[in-house]
Amino acid sequence: MDPIIITCAITGSIHTPTMSPHLPVTPDEIARQAIEAAAAGASILHLHARDPANGRPSARPEHFMEFLPTIASGCDAVLNITTGGSAIMTLEDRLAGAMAAEPEMCSLNMGSMNFALHPLASRYKEWKHDWEKPFLEGSEDLVFKNTPRDIAHVLAEMGKKRGARFEFECYDIGHLHMLRHFADRGAVKPPFFIQFVFGVLGGMAADPDSFMHMRRLADRLFGDDHRFSVLAAGRSQIPFATMSAAMGGHVRVGLEDNLYIDRGRLAVSNAEQVVRIREIVERLGRRVASPDEVRAMLGLKGAQRTRFAA
Repeated sequence: MDPIIITCAITGSIHTPTMSPHLPVTPDEIARQAIEAAAAGASILHLHARDPANGRPSARPEHFMEFLPTIASGCDAVLNITTGGSAIMTLEDRLAGAMAAEPEMCSLNMGSMNFALHPLASRYKEWKHDWEKPFLEGSEDLVFKNTPRDIAHVLAEMGKKRGARFEFECYDIGHLHMLRHFADRGAVKPPFFIQFVFGVLGGMAADPDSFMHMRRLADRLFGDDHRFSVLAAGRSQIPFATMSAAMGGHVRVGLEDNLYIDRGRLAVSNAEQVVRIREIVERLGRRVASPDEVRAMLGLKGAQRTRFAA
């Protein structure tokens, strides 16, 4: 059995700053928490950027470059940059940071989908920024667009031209078939690192039967050419990560996906979640992969071939 890959999603476009005072927003906060998460055992760091002036999700190169070199000099983790950004960004906007940074790895959503966050808007009374509540409420009528043409464009720009490998984010069974389609076209090569995503309204609910179906389907479509990892939004994060580890898969935690460490208790950092899942997987008998082992397992190009190398 492979050593287990722990991915930590440091911040993101899903949660707004007010929901937790511990969610990193500024470049210094993102860099510090990323380095701490790597020290705790995360071998891949999944990264979004924000505009430090107002907390808005951003994919501008200058916002990424305010923290990427610091993280790269402070740890040897694989830095995985989003190409999803935010559903209100254009494809060109979403790719700007990743294209400038030329990372070893990027995320790639494998289809268009409803990305409904509006139920969160009713849970809070006070907002730090005036854009937050309307942003969440507006997601009731929001589609995250990633058509086959969009996916092909990302694969060409980030994969073929810049040598990045991908975390293929699959929110439903059709996304696995879409990945198989691009593999059959020769647009992507194994090994495939597939992230099963549960708990986002518009995608699969965090249901164990859905997890098992995704696992069986991925095995049928990709055989030994893939490795699967699991992220579940909210309270299902640790239980689903534990199931994945027990089944030979890999795990993703982090404040992008879940703000809590226990029922009713906010996580004080990304590293706290990494420590929790590391304790669990090691008790299951799994050994945590080092960044260099991950690079070998996933066929990555190496940190020195990025535009932010230390």
